[in-house]
Formats: sequence, structure tokens, C-alpha cells
Amino acid sequence: MPTVRLQKFLADAGVASRRASEKLIARGVVTVNGRVVTELGSKVDPVHDTVAAEGRPVRARKKLYIALNKPPGFICTRTDPETRRVVGQLLPAEWSNLFTVGRLDRDSQGLIFLTNDGEFSLKLTHPRYGVRKKYVAVVEGRLESSQLTRFTQGVEHEGDLLKAERARLVDANNSHSVVELELSQGKNREIRRLFEVLGHTVAELRRTQIGPIKLGELPLGKWRALTPTEIRSLLSNA
Repeated sequence: MPTVRLQKFLADAGVASRRASEKLIARGVVTVNGRVVTELGSKVDPVHDTVAAEGRPVRARKKLYIALNKPPGFICTRTDPETRRVVGQLLPAEWSNLFTVGRLDRDSQGLIFLTNDGEFSLKLTHPRYGVRKKYVAVVEGRLESSQLTRFTQGVEHEGDLLKAERARLVDANNSHSVVELELSQGKNREIRRLFEVLGHTVAELRRTQIGPIKLGELPLGKWRALTPTEIRSLLSNA
């Protein structure tokens, strides 16, 4: 079997994302055949080398790719010191090694992927790959289509440039408006902050698509495995 970079091996084994695995290596808590390795370019043989992270053996695992319709009220972490509900509670207990690909904030719902493949996660979340995601936002108050042009031009908020690739007004009345947006950046609470610039509050936010994969009829709180064809299509678009 060919050798692989140590950080990729750790990510593939579900220890952490590739970037987080690099930090573990730099901290000197990863060993290969009993010797501490701190060089990020180091390679390992997944079959014959013995790898440990923070004293715990690391073994290659079967890669899993899960699509989940996240309900509001759940946070995208494995555990939470405040004992809030986490997305892992919606999955089989034996999948505790899976981590979310990107995040949806606690109040948001919709499509999110979970995996133990760090390379897959990186290609879907790093800005340089520009994977687009679609959302539907229900916003308090009436909006006009002309207001949404600011989103595609980009707006400043708390030192960040926030930008939507597309923004379309689906419906509007005096109490609320429904807007469909397409983003490629994924900055923290970006959509809520975009509407905050216009003086409007997001009442409901749902992610409906990541790359070519749509939420479809997947019920709220339920999951399904991505097919090999869907995985290839996601990576080919990254």
C-alpha cells in the first residue's frame, strides 16, 4: 500500500480534520512506531506503521459520508460541555468518530454532511474550492428585490466582506419575506449578518443544497448515506 502524509492518515482515521491534525503533529503528540513526529511532510505506511495520537492508537477506518437534515436547536460538535443537543445524537452511537463538514448555527436547519474523511471535508469547506451552497431564509418584514443587489456586490460587516453569489426574492408581504441565496464563502453566521446590514432579522434559515447534492425529501432529523456517485460529483465540483 502506498505511503500517505501523516496528517492525511490522521484525518482519514477520524482523529480530526486535516488542519486540526497538523496542529496535533506540531504539538508533538503524534508518534509513529513509538517515535514523536513533528514534521508535517512525514509519511506513513497505513498497513505496517504504528501510529498514536495523544497516547491513543490510531487505525485506518472505513470512510463514511452521511447527509443529515439538521433540525434547529442542535449544534455541530461531537460533545458540548453545556450539555446542549449535538448532531451526533441523531446518528448511530458507533459513528461517534464522524465530524461535520462545515457548520450550521444552532438556530439553522437543513443539509449538512458528516464524515471521517478529512480530505473530503477540506475540499468542501476551504474557500479556494468555492463549493456553492443554497439556502432559503424567512426574514421579518418586507424586502424588495433591489435591496438584494447589495448582497451580490458585497457588504462590509464587523471587518468582514460578506457576499452572496446569487440572491433571489421568492415571496414578500408586510410581515415577512422569503429569499433564496447561494454562497461560496461560508463565513460565521454570514446570511444572518447580511440581513442585519439591511436592518432585518432572519426568523428561519434552511440550507437546501451543497454543490450538486440537494436536501430533497430527507425528513427533518433524519440521515442517509451519500452514494458513490454523489461523492464523486461533490469532489469533481470542488
